[in-house]
Amino acid sequence: MTEIAAEVRRRAQNRCEYCLIPQAAFRRPFHIEHILAKQHGGLTQLDNLALACWQCNLKKGTNLTSIDPENGELTRLFHPRIDKWADHFAFRLLQSRVDRVQIVGLTSVGRVTVRLLDMNEELRQVLRYEILKTAK
Repeated sequence: MTEIAAEVRRRAQNRCEYCLIPQAAFRRPFHIEHILAKQHGGLTQLDNLALACWQCNLKKGTNLTSIDPENGELTRLFHPRIDKWADHFAFRLLQSRVDRVQIVGLTSVGRVTVRLLDMNEELRQVLRYEILKTAK
């Protein structure tokens, strides 16, 4: 592993910087992703790199914006180097036959990121519940 990749992983505490699921939950290694894609002029330097699970990274792709489902406005995505996660997202427990934990967007930035990255796909909700349950 390169020195820069090791620093990205350390800084992220081996968790996806978008959905917060830990690397230990998956066999597949997480990606070191360019927040601002290379094709948009993004550089391979620490302030433009984030640790992302393969699901978040593949959904994000080179996207920088999306449409807010609440107000219909074009809105930028969450930027892990300049935004604080808790300012834009919160966890919400859904209790049913199978307990789940969703990520709720608290702002336009949060809502577009949750939607575009499909952060509340069913398996991820159940996994998030199990992780939070064992952390208590």
